[in-house]
Amino acid sequence: MKGFIFPRSSEGRASILPSPPWHYSGTLLTFEYRTDVDAVRAVLPANIELADDDPGAVALIWAEWQSCGDTFDELWDPMRAQYKEAFVVVRCKHEGVTYSRCVYIWVDKDYAILRGYLQGYPKRMGSIYCTWPARVGKAGAKLAPGGKFGATLASNDRRLAEGRMTITDVSDHNGFVNGHPMLHNRIMPAVEINGEDALNELVAVTGYDVDIGQTFKGDFDLTLHESPCEELHLLPIREKISAYWREIGVSWKEGRTVERHNL
Repeated sequence: MKGFIFPRSSEGRASILPSPPWHYSGTLLTFEYRTDVDAVRAVLPANIELADDDPGAVALIWAEWQSCGDTFDELWDPMRAQYKEAFVVVRCKHEGVTYSRCVYIWVDKDYAILRGYLQGYPKRMGSIYCTWPARVGKAGAKLAPGGKFGATLASNDRRLAEGRMTITDVSDHNGFVNGHPMLHNRIMPAVEINGEDALNELVAVTGYDVDIGQTFKGDFDLTLHESPCEELHLLPIREKISAYWREIGVSWKEGRTVERHNL
């Protein structure tokens, strides 16, 4: 049986994902703010520490991606290449090393969910929208001071977050919360449903061949909403830091197992 991941089949074309490396080109709309330090501590496992510097910092990021494997076949079939996501990142520390960690994330394609599970991102389905930039006409955000970007996130028929950014200037960075290798958990409960995990790994993942395009910063407003099946609102906005819009390309090939606690 052939294929990188299920379903493996006689020819391998049925696999939801091609073999890595995977390549990504897209845009990020990032809102950074400070929340209660205890709220960040609550979303970290016991064996992972708070970051030493600014431990209450949070980034809520909207992303629009075009992605493909090393054959680039998906670019002929854009339904398999294009997806959107929104994700929440905090910083943390493990064995003296500072990491970024995605604690919540929503996407709109099945292959993006599965790719996230492989990398330890806790992905689930959502409805994600973000204003497109426009270099011609009036129906889009201008990539210049005064340009306006809106973003919305919903899941299970409920609005979870909405943000607005107005560009004030160019920027030489995209914030600091999402600026480290990611430290994630890969978890799968045992099929016996006995309270044990068949898969329980702490993994570090990072990209390569990072290609940075235009980057801007700006003023913003951000609102989080409660939902009976989400906990995003438990990271309340206590102080705004800044917002950023960036073009970026990156590739990913492999991660690293930091700890393994399997049966």
